[in-house]
Amino acid sequence: MRSLQSNLVPRKVKEIISQPQFIVAALIGMISYSVMNLLMTATPLAMHRHGFDLAESALVIEWHVLGMFLPSFFTGKLVERFSAVNMTVVGCIFMLACAAINLLGVSHWHFMIALFFLGVGWNFMFISATALVSQTYEPHERAKTQAANEFCVFSMVVMSSLFAGWLESEIGWQPLNIWSVPIVCVALGAAFWFKQHSHPELSVSKP
Repeated sequence: MRSLQSNLVPRKVKEIISQPQFIVAALIGMISYSVMNLLMTATPLAMHRHGFDLAESALVIEWHVLGMFLPSFFTGKLVERFSAVNMTVVGCIFMLACAAINLLGVSHWHFMIALFFLGVGWNFMFISATALVSQTYEPHERAKTQAANEFCVFSMVVMSSLFAGWLESEIGWQPLNIWSVPIVCVALGAAFWFKQHSHPELSVSKP
């Protein structure tokens, strides 16, 4: 973690992104977005395979989008009050609940509640991960650090989009959810690691 004393000499991007704290924070963001995108993209395919029509799939996606963006009105306040690490943990719990619900059944209600939880989990995890990344650079290093973080995150989003349909077809809907569990658990472990290796003074993200 950087010293609290600001250094006006910008570091190279390689030096910034090689910090363990940056790697862990970026990893949480990558997992949150890629797992969310993978399950979201595969859901309409799984619903079609289980006999649901387009209107029923659309309703599930609508609830998912609601879960993704509605919490944004208060997620920032929650991060400030409870810390980015704790909200990451809550986000992981929502994502794990999504996988559990998908494994319990394939009714319309299972899909709708699971995808809503997936959206909320993504919101908490991704916003918290962004706050954690902001603790790894000085204000004058913000642009290039955030650019590096977004490159990592959206590279994984592209990969998850490309493989979502193929994975749902080849291994099936329930195994896809099973495999998402250990991946989310990696993010959970990363959050606890970050908490142990960060300074208390940096528990709130920089403006």
